Amino acid sequence: MADIHECSKLKVNFPRKRNNPTVKRKKLLSSDYIIKKRQPFDTKKKRRNNDIYITNSTNFKAQLKRCEKHLNNSTSEVIIHGLGAAVQRACSLALQLKKNHYDSIELEVKTSTISIIDDFEPVNDNAGYEIINRKNSAVHIRVFRKFSLRTLKYQE
Repeated sequence: MADIHECSKLKVNFPRKRNNPTVKRKKLLSSDYIIKKRQPFDTKKKRRNNDIYITNSTNFKAQLKRCEKHLNNSTSEVIIHGLGAAVQRACSLALQLKKNHYDSIELEVKTSTISIIDDFEPVNDNAGYEIINRKNSAVHIRVFRKFSLRTLKYQE
């Protein structure tokens, strides 16, 4: 086997710059536009009862209580969705649920990137209507029981 220093023929020079031209986004002044943000999650897809969307503005204990209610009463699983800055809060909520249930529940974590569309509506007639498409990270955590509560009940 040849040493890397001996094989000068294997040396490949990669181009430093991409061949694609880069398009710079123009600066939009907030005084000239009204920013309207669209819903980030797909609203066409039917939301289930066990889907919980986490935000930074909602009280953490209220979100925890809502997840507990779903896990104890109606469903055996809860899906927690967090977007952007709420990713950390969604992870904390899932870990707190696992701790509260003494590791009797499992977590299945998926990450994704979601496109977010911002509409810039002009205040004056001389400015044009602009649409900005940007990406944001998201997390989807499936919280489910390892075993059913029915199997734990005492049977005679």
